[in-house]
Parts: sequence; structure tokens; C-alpha cells
Amino acid sequence: MKTSFLAFFATLFWATTSLAQDAPMGLDERINQTISPVTNAIAGVIFYSIPVSDDIGLPVIVVWLVVAALFATFYFNFISVRAFNHAIALVRGDYADPKDAGEVSHFQALATALSGTVGLGNIAGVAIAVSIGGPGATFWMILAGFLGMSLKFAECTLGVKYRNEYADGTVSGGPMYYLSKGLGEKGMGGLGKVLAVFFAICCIAGSLGGGNMFQANQSFQQFVNVTGGEASFMADKGWLFGLIIAALVGVVIIGGIQSIAKVTEKVVPFMAIIYCTAAVIIIVMNIDKVPAAFGAIITGAFNPEGVAGGAIGALIQGFRRAAFSNEAGIGSASIAHSAVRTKEPVTEGLVALHEPFIDTVVICTMTALVIVITGTYTAGGGMSGVELTSLAFESAFSWFPYVLALAVILFAFSTMLSWSYYGVKCWTYLFGESRSMDLLFKVIFCIFVVIGASMNLGPVIDFSDSAIFAMSIANIIGLYILFPVVKEELSSYWSRLKSGEIRKYVPGEAGTGT
Repeated sequence: MKTSFLAFFATLFWATTSLAQDAPMGLDERINQTISPVTNAIAGVIFYSIPVSDDIGLPVIVVWLVVAALFATFYFNFISVRAFNHAIALVRGDYADPKDAGEVSHFQALATALSGTVGLGNIAGVAIAVSIGGPGATFWMILAGFLGMSLKFAECTLGVKYRNEYADGTVSGGPMYYLSKGLGEKGMGGLGKVLAVFFAICCIAGSLGGGNMFQANQSFQQFVNVTGGEASFMADKGWLFGLIIAALVGVVIIGGIQSIAKVTEKVVPFMAIIYCTAAVIIIVMNIDKVPAAFGAIITGAFNPEGVAGGAIGALIQGFRRAAFSNEAGIGSASIAHSAVRTKEPVTEGLVALHEPFIDTVVICTMTALVIVITGTYTAGGGMSGVELTSLAFESAFSWFPYVLALAVILFAFSTMLSWSYYGVKCWTYLFGESRSMDLLFKVIFCIFVVIGASMNLGPVIDFSDSAIFAMSIANIIGLYILFPVVKEELSSYWSRLKSGEIRKYVPGEAGTGT
């Protein structure tokens, strides 16, 4: 471990200093000029749109996600509502048997997955949706979060069912495994392998984009905001900020999922409490404006007038940002949930129900309410992303941008940890399970932290959205084919739970736990 640890940082230090040594002051500009044309081209393919009017196009990929989420909600008979309370008991560990195969607890798996979703999509992504789609985008974000709960349930159940369990106690799971193995059981092994490889490639790109570059970009932006803006000593040194964050990320990810889980189970609750408490305070301070804010949200969601603020524009932005935030249907979270200690795949699917609820229905809604209540989405002077959210919070507390800067960095840091795990699992799926392959990807991941901190927001968003949404193409094809498998697992589990065959875990008592 010591050798690999030193090798990791030696490689990371060499790569990043080589990038910056000859002209650090112009490195940010050079990175933008090189990468932006590539990200624009990729985004144009992934977000191919059907013209709705002269000003609005409906991305086919958004329709793809919405239809799948709606289908899953009805197919599983609103499992997100029926199993909500039981899922809480599972998160508490009431049914957990510590002797089951796996590496982390239900709570740790949820915290790790949440650390990949509860991040800057909740802070910067919501601001982008409201600034472009108006307050009405909030309504569609909430609806997308609710519908996404059933998709998340299905993919995380499959992730555990088809995971690989190794002799040393480690596990590997996720769409690349349930696509190849699950479809193989259905006599579609060739299709399954093609979809698995396609997903793995897209997930690697997504881990470097939305799970890395976007996080580094927005945390750097907020750091610059609170240290003097354009006059900040770090304003043109995104590469240096990225190098510092990359080193911190490397310290954690070198230890694998157990190391990541130990950090995320502490960081996620802490950062969520800080952020949500601040949002609640602002909402309470402006309680008289809440009815008008909800009125604007509902009206904007169905308002046929306007361009970006019209109903279609609001719907597109709401669903697009919600999918980026909670990743339901994307398949990424099932990689983290697959590491859970359990012998019942459905239990982790039920635990995963809470992910879109916490991420989108609760936290994204709070962010949107603060932006709408304070009116900054119309008075932001063209601001978007984390700058707009910061302005909204600053309107209530002049000092809050400093607190937000801490929250943003923590959000970004925890998201990077989870996505590094997603990326490395897909990387080793493609190139083989070995320490050298594991280490190589982690070095690449940390280099992309530096690149993300140096780029402009536009290209980062294009690349992030494109890679992450592309993952849903293979994942949802597989989900449609494997939904009956999930339904069988759910029916079996639910009947055994109601009959008393599945009971809360009691140490030393045989036949308890899941």
C-alpha cells in the first residue's frame, strides 16, 4: 500500500507540474482552447433535439429518461410510496446482518451514493435550471425526483443481484454487470456485452466530467468569489486550486470503497445539515413570500407564454437538471449500492429510494425556493450556476458566501470521491481487475480535477451532461428487459416480509436479518 501510495502522488505531481511549468499564467486559457470544441461536438450529438418552436428544442434523451421513470413508477405500483417507511428501517440497520457478503453497511452505501448525487447539481445545477427555465423548472425537478425513485430502486436491486463477489470480501457491481449477466440469462448475451461496454465507456467519461470537472470548476469559482472575485490572487490559477483538491481526493480514493465510505458517511450528513439549515433560515425569514414563490413555480410550470420560461422550456430544464442531480436512470449509483452487505438484493433497491427524494425533492427544492424568494434569478445580471446561488444566499446574509464556499467545496469533494469509485469500477471492468489498472485510473481522475478547475463553465456543463446522459442509453435498454426480474425479487421479498420469514436482525438468532 505504501508503495502504491507514493507512486500515485509521484505520478500525479509529475503530470500536473508538467502541464503548468512553462506558462502557468496562461494554462487555463490553453486548456479551454484545446478542449471546448470537443465538448461542443459531443453535446450536439447527445442532446439532439426535436424542434418544438422557433426557440425551443426538446432533447430526445430527456424524453427517454422521463418515459422510463414514468413506466417504472406504474410498473412497480408506486413502490416509492409503499416502501418508504420500510426503507427507513433498512437504512437504520434494523434488518442488517453483519455476516452478509459486501463491504459497507446500508447507511454507508446510501451515503456514498448520495455523496455522488448531493453535490453541485443541487447548488449550481438548480440555479442553471431556474435562470434558464424560470421558477416553473422547480416543479418539473420535483416531479422528476419523485418518478426517479422507482428507476433508482430497479437499478440498485439489479446491481446487488448480479454483482461479483470475490474471495477477499470485495465486490464489483453496477450496470456493466447486470447488463452482461442479466441479459445473458435472457439469451441476449451479445447485446448485454455491447451495452455493458458502452455503459462503462460513458461512465468513465461521466466520472471525469460531471463527477469531477464540473465539481472542481464550480468549487473553484466559489472560492474565487469569496477571495476577491477577478481581483483574487487565485483568479487565473484554476490549475493550482485543482492540484490542491486533487491531492486531497487522492488521499482518500487510494484506499478504495471502504475508505470512501468512512469519509462520506461523515461528510454527507454534515454538509447537508449546513446547507439545508441555511436554506431553511432564509425561507423562514421570508415566510411571507413563500406562497407567492410557490405560485410562481406552479404558474411557470404550465405557462404557455415566453421562451425559456414557457412550460416546455421549464419542463426541459427541470428534468435535465434533476437527472444530472439525482442520476436516476443513469445507473451510476448502483455501482456504490452494489457494495452493500446483504443477501437480499431488494433491500438495497429500497434503500436507494431515498436518494432522489433527499437529493431532488428536498435539497433541490430548498435551493430553488431561496433563489425564487430572493428574486435573484431575475436580478442576477446574467449570473448562472453557483454564482447565482451565492448571490441568493448573500441577499439574506452578507457573510454567507463564505459558508457556501465551504459547503460547495465539501459537496464537490464528496462527489469526486464517489465518482472516482464509479469510474475505477468501469475502468477495471474494461481492462481487468488489477492494482496497476486501479492506480492508473485514479491518477487520470486526479489530473482531470486540475483540468476542470481551469475550464470555463459552458464547456464543462456540455461535457458533463453529455457523458452522464449517454450512460442512460444502455442502462435503460437493459432496465426495460430486466424489469420483470426486479418485480419477481420484489414480490418474493415482500411476501416473506409480510409472513414474518424476514425479521429484524437479532445478534445470535438464526433466520433474522437480510
